This record gives sequence, structure tokens and C-alpha cells, in this order.
Amino acid sequence: MSRKKNAKHNHGKNTRLVHAGRDPDAFFGLANLPVGRVSTIIYPSLEAYENPNHKFRYGRVGNPMSEAFELAMSELEGGYNAITASSGLAAITTAILAFVKTGDHVLICDAVYPPTRIFCDETLKRMGVEVEYYDPLIGKGIEKLIRKNTSLIYMESPGSGTFEVQDVPAIVAAAKKRGILTMLDNSWSGGLIFRPIEHGVNVAVQSVTKYVGGHSDISLGVAVADTEKTYKILKRGALHLGTCAAPDELWLALRGLRTMAVRMKQNAQNALKVAQWLEKRPEVAHVYYPALKGDPNHKLWKRDFSGANGLLSILLKEAPKKAVSQFVNGLELFPIGSSWGGYESLLQPQSLEKCRSANPWTEKGACLRLQIGLEDPEDLIADLERGFERFNKNR
Repeated sequence: MSRKKNAKHNHGKNTRLVHAGRDPDAFFGLANLPVGRVSTIIYPSLEAYENPNHKFRYGRVGNPMSEAFELAMSELEGGYNAITASSGLAAITTAILAFVKTGDHVLICDAVYPPTRIFCDETLKRMGVEVEYYDPLIGKGIEKLIRKNTSLIYMESPGSGTFEVQDVPAIVAAAKKRGILTMLDNSWSGGLIFRPIEHGVNVAVQSVTKYVGGHSDISLGVAVADTEKTYKILKRGALHLGTCAAPDELWLALRGLRTMAVRMKQNAQNALKVAQWLEKRPEVAHVYYPALKGDPNHKLWKRDFSGANGLLSILLKEAPKKAVSQFVNGLELFPIGSSWGGYESLLQPQSLEKCRSANPWTEKGACLRLQIGLEDPEDLIADLERGFERFNKNR
């Protein structure tokens, strides 16, 4: 669906998910855009080649697949236009590099995605960019950390691992007073249940690998700009870095986009059941899931988000490593995996002591992140219950 067609109606988000990026009339009536594997674009004449307004010039720069997906994600996020990348991290690093330079000071959420932190600590610092991490719950207090050379405030909400919900409007208001660009990793929401650009954020980035893709079989990232001015800077950065995405991945992402709303709704329903059960377990010191009424982030989550997903973490009470290993290794429905957002449940141990500095991680128990998939939640609970039996036998 083109930008012109969408301008006629104020469709709901589910309708937009189904139709965004589709233009059957341009492809012989096909319901889905065919995969276009392209590098070379053939021009009919010298005049066409020399025309700067020619729609597609080279596959890496832009092609029918990237255009369709970028417009779809821009519509979903409420932005102007987007760039796509070969992974979520590639979208993040490209977006940051497009806007920062040597001598800048940047403020980065302390609960940021660990690979983003590594990029900041190694690549940005090597470039002469000063990186400072802030408490994700700082809110309007971020004003005290802003300097004359602060060029970027990078948020992630909810934060990785422990899912702190940031007061995005308060942080954005402080940034706008000083003309500072804001960016937010929106992977947790998939662009569906939280739209940071509507809250004043300039660039929304996310790992499409997660809930948009939804099937654990693609690697893709996207960065959506709020305005034409922001987009031009973002796009120029992508062109200079050679950032682009493969057409097969883009096609799969467009397919996943169509069903994301129903998948995420089911993920959230399942996760809430599991989280509420986990809250009552004596082996669990804390459940990190903002949709829980007792979660310290619940109020902000309720204010800004229209729903939840299937991602949560638990902090086990302190126990020997053998007890944790027996709990994890015997699980049948929670294989160990580093990703999330797919149809299946997963588990990943968290090493938060290695990636927190504004608020150093001092908890002694094991922190485990659980992706709650589309299985029957009763089966997931039964699997975890057997795991706790093993855990208790080895404490």
C-alpha cells in the first residue's frame, strides 16, 4: 500500500500491519510482493542514467523490496522513512554513526542491549566520542547529565534483561530543550505496542529479527526517522557505510509483519500466566515483567504501552551452580538460545554484572531470561515446575 493510498484513511494498527508496503497493482495483482534479488539496475538510456530522480539506481542503495519494507515500518512506527540493515545491531550502529562525531558526548541507557554497549565502549570511544551511561529510571533527571557537547541520548525501553521502562517523554523534553537528538531501541514492542516517534523520539531502531520476523529464521534491522531532515542524515550514513539488507530477509520480514499482532497478543497472554505463576514460586527472588501489577515499572508501562510481549526474566534465589544447571539443562520446552520474538520458547542466562555501570549489578542469584512462545502455557509451567524440583534437590 503506497503512502498516497494510506493518506486517505486513518486505519487501525492491525489493518496497517496487513496492508502496509503492499501494492498488488504494481506486480500483476500478486497479493505478496515477489522476491526481487537485485544488484544491477538496467537503464533504458543515457538520459535515464543521468536523471538524479531515477527511482532505483543500484540494489544496495534501494530496490522494490527495501522500499516496501521501509515504508511499511515507517507507517507502523509513525515516522517519515527508514533504512534497513542486515541485523538489528547493524541498524543501531549505522544510526548512531550517522549522527555522532569525534568530540561528542553521548548518553546511553545503562540497560542497553549488550552488543550496543560493546560498540559504544570500543568503536565510539576509539573514534573519540565520550560515552556516559545513565540510570534507565532517571527520567527528567537526565538534564543534570547533559553537557554542551552532548549530541545524542540513546534509550532502550524496556531495557535489556531487567526491562526497566524509561520515562521517554521526560527524557525527550529535556533533549529538545538543548537540541539533542534522541534515539530508542524499540525491539521489545516491535513498533506495535509502543511508538516512540509519537513521544518525540527522532529515530526508532529495532531488531526485525525478533517479533516482526517472528519465526527465528531471519537477521534484519531497521531504523525509522521522524522527519525528512532526520531521514536524509540517516540515509546518507547508511550509504557511506554500505548498510543494506538481503531481499530474501526483507520478504520474510514483510510476511512476518502481517501476523505480528496476533502472535504478540498470544505471546503476552501466555507470558502473563507464566509470570504470575513464577511470582508465587519460593525459588524465585524476583520476576522482571512490566505487565505484572506488582512490577515497579508497571505504572509507566501502563501509561505508554498498549500491550506486552512474551519476554521476561527471573532472578533465582542464591544457589550452587549445580542447582542452576540442573534446572536449566533438564528443561524440555526452553532450549538455550540468544534470541527472542519467535514462535518458540527460549531461555538465556544473563550476565548483568558485565554490562551495568550506572547501576552495578550486585544480585547473587542467577538471572534467566525467558522468551515465552506460543506453546500451551500449562505445558510451559509444568516444564518449569519439574525444573524447580531439580533445582531444590541440588540446593
